[in-house]
Amino acid sequence: MSKVLIPSDDSEGKVVAAHFGRAQYFAIFNLNDNGSISAKTVHANTSEHAGGRGHAHDNVLRYQPNVIIVSGMGPRGIRSFESQNVAVLRANSHSVDDVVASFVKRELEDLTEGCADARHK
Repeated sequence: MSKVLIPSDDSEGKVVAAHFGRAQYFAIFNLNDNGSISAKTVHANTSEHAGGRGHAHDNVLRYQPNVIIVSGMGPRGIRSFESQNVAVLRANSHSVDDVVASFVKRELEDLTEGCADARHK
């Protein structure tokens, strides 16, 4: 089973956020070995970027994802996840459903470089 976390800008977790740390929500999918979704939850981003505390990359580790799929992320976030053996992949669509389908088909690439406009280096 895989636990996939995708930053989203809507409370239903349908649209992939442009940047991980500034996302308003995080959609989390539990995927069975055959790629079917066994559960989906959406959680508010409680990091400092959203008026809360801490960094988003540290806060979401409590959900224990195996994979993070993003449109963009700063280099510090990428390093944080890599140090915890959490894969960071680049989203290929703005639709969360499309991104999950691409993940199941193994069509997504690793995100290897952080955003140039990242606040936290």
